[in-house]
Amino acid sequence: MKYSIGIDYGSLSGRCILVNIANGDVVATAISKYTHAVMDRQLTDDIPLPLDWALQHPQDYIDVLFQTIPVVLHEANVDGKDIIGIGIDFTGCTVLPLDKTGTPLCFLPHLKSNPHSYVKLWKHHASQPEADLINQVASDRKEPFLNRYGGKISSEWLFPKLLQILHDDPSLYDEIDCFIEAADWVPYYLTGNMTRNYCSLGFKAMWHSKQGFPSTEFFKALDPRFEYVVQEKIKGKHVPVATNIGTLRPSLAHQLGLSPNVCVSSGHLDAACSLMGAGINSDGSMLAVVGTSTCHMLLGKDEQYVPGICGYVEDGFIPGFLGYEAGQSCVGDHFQWLIENCTPSKYLSKAEQQKKTIFQYLGELAAAKPAGANGLLALDWWNGNRSILNNGKLSGLLIGCTLQTKVEDIYRALIEATAFGTRVIVENFNKNGVPVKQVYFSGGIARKDPFMMQIYADVLGMDILIVETEENAALSASICGALAAKNNCGYFSFNEAIKNMSHISSRIFRPNLNNKIVYDELYFEYCKLYEYFGDENRSVMKNLKKIAEGGKKQYEY
Repeated sequence: MKYSIGIDYGSLSGRCILVNIANGDVVATAISKYTHAVMDRQLTDDIPLPLDWALQHPQDYIDVLFQTIPVVLHEANVDGKDIIGIGIDFTGCTVLPLDKTGTPLCFLPHLKSNPHSYVKLWKHHASQPEADLINQVASDRKEPFLNRYGGKISSEWLFPKLLQILHDDPSLYDEIDCFIEAADWVPYYLTGNMTRNYCSLGFKAMWHSKQGFPSTEFFKALDPRFEYVVQEKIKGKHVPVATNIGTLRPSLAHQLGLSPNVCVSSGHLDAACSLMGAGINSDGSMLAVVGTSTCHMLLGKDEQYVPGICGYVEDGFIPGFLGYEAGQSCVGDHFQWLIENCTPSKYLSKAEQQKKTIFQYLGELAAAKPAGANGLLALDWWNGNRSILNNGKLSGLLIGCTLQTKVEDIYRALIEATAFGTRVIVENFNKNGVPVKQVYFSGGIARKDPFMMQIYADVLGMDILIVETEENAALSASICGALAAKNNCGYFSFNEAIKNMSHISSRIFRPNLNNKIVYDELYFEYCKLYEYFGDENRSVMKNLKKIAEGGKKQYEY
């Protein structure tokens, strides 16, 4: 028997699975939580961080390898010689600066106290001014690349984050030899070969397989020091997804208990690769990967301009399709915020007494009321808006509270808000020539929370298929590993690998038509709030942030 390893790097932990390549059976699983988690208030040495920062420590990514791979081998009693491939997926855009040796700058003693030397996690939004500058200059110059990204690029992406470093700390910028996606850095760490995968390049770095990056003239217009940023900082060979980029470094293979002949796949983004594990390879199929945020991945055949999306990339998900991406910056994080900051201790105690998670307990209380009975409406912007407004400056809103409002009412309103946000995305694709024919949902929330999934079905008015695989992103990464090892007992064909290794959805949530009528009314009101507060000329949310940042007096009216 031959096996592939898939490792899914999330926002808080890394998940490693060992998979039988013949049938996709997961024979062992291990999880490693990041020691440093997300640093959004202070660095490891108590240096405070400003608002909208979100950093990570790359040592945590290395620790995942050593804390999980030996564990899955031992748990499954599998000989390391039977492992033929490794696939890596990562939450993105998560980027880090390296020196000339490929070492993360935060590993260097003289830079360990500098926030810009660390990994910038996908939800680092402090580079919004740089994103605004890029969008303005690109719009003024009528840069063609802007249309691929719905007319606007995000503060979460590679170039805004790198430009922020140049603006904030030019001396550190000069020390950067390479600015790279973590999805590409881990495969580089494993093999010593530096590559950049098509998916990350296309969705997060303004790259096109035929047109390349924007011109040096464009980058110069942003800042003269940025003119040759691609040549100077964006190094590495460009490769398709599931490409064999090399084998394990011998010393590392020995430490991990693997053969040095193990093939390592090019990196991939977590949501983008997840279609493989779900068995999705048909036009019009959308996968919503629900976690701290939600990514919406849609396969299409025709190239269309769709405003407000994150972008589209040819062969970005699976060869032969245009991969369209949209997303919501905050979903699971809404609910975690509510639990940590707004939930009374008596609720926690009752949940524990009933041997339920607090989410199950709140869901049961919320479900006791019919749709619309809580009298609340929310905007799901606690971490900004990714699609279709693409504005990290926006913030959340809850309207309709009274002295009778309870925490379970707010919980339901937040769930409904995220469902309304997904409906905005689906309708945006439909009206712009990229029809959504079938919707799949994956992730822990989708599998474990039937209350939430029923709300989504009711709001969308569509059947929802649930991807049952517990670690679907990691399974998809393992499929990439098996494809990378095509000359070492792996797969030559994407269709064959997906057919044999994926786990097709079987559980379906169908819309309740009575609830849909109510949700159509609420959605109409949601869209009013969406349009009003999402208008660039509205200043309330921006002014609130300015006040919070230090009582600045220059407000907008």
